[in-house]
Amino acid sequence: MTIDRRTSNGKTILDLHGKLTIEVTAQVRKAVADLLEAGRKNILLNLEDVSFMDSSGIGELVRSYHRVMREGGQVRLLNLTKKMRELLAITKLLTIFECYDDEAEALGSFSS
Repeated sequence: MTIDRRTSNGKTILDLHGKLTIEVTAQVRKAVADLLEAGRKNILLNLEDVSFMDSSGIGELVRSYHRVMREGGQVRLLNLTKKMRELLAITKLLTIFECYDDEAEALGSFSS
């Protein structure tokens, strides 16, 4: 997995590429921790190029969400595949995560 970081209007976008599995969850955890340490608390996780996500990947999304929320930040998900959306629906996580298909709309959803 590779993670590209970019910024737009004070929000940070993490573009994830590859498979989000147990082997790479530590990378996501570190990327989020690094952002929080730098004071970047509004994080958009772009999953457009994630080809597969297992239960560990889902767990890492939840862990990241809770950590950011504890720090007073917000997390949004962008460009979930149909399969990912189904997984989050089955696990009832769609009721927790704010998910978007449009980056501008997702960025606009963050409160200041």
